[in-house]
Amino acid sequence: MNKSARNPHLKAFWIAAIVYVIVMFISAIVVNISPSSAWWRIPLALTPIVPAIFAMFTFIRFIGHMDEMQRHIQLEGLAFAFASTGLLTFSYGFLENIGFPHLGWLYVFPLMMVLWSIGTDLASWRYR
Repeated sequence: MNKSARNPHLKAFWIAAIVYVIVMFISAIVVNISPSSAWWRIPLALTPIVPAIFAMFTFIRFIGHMDEMQRHIQLEGLAFAFASTGLLTFSYGFLENIGFPHLGWLYVFPLMMVLWSIGTDLASWRYR
């Protein structure tokens, strides 16, 4: 994929990512200072999902403009991330049964993103 085709997608993705960080901090502050019985805490806590959805659709459009080899590399990276995340979280679940500290769901997606990056790098390296 040439650089000129990539730039609009990267720009839109980074804008969504920056908006996500801003919305996340603002919503966390407002949720923490609001009364625990307020009904609007739930939708407020979920507001960072809106820019994350925009980032997701931007990335899907980006994938649609890739050539077949780049798509294949991304698919291999995603397959690596999917399988590795499943195995790691499943294994850690067993470790929690013997006293390891409980980890929340919040860690699954960042783990998947890191493993996707590793899988994509491995696939790219294989095809060089």
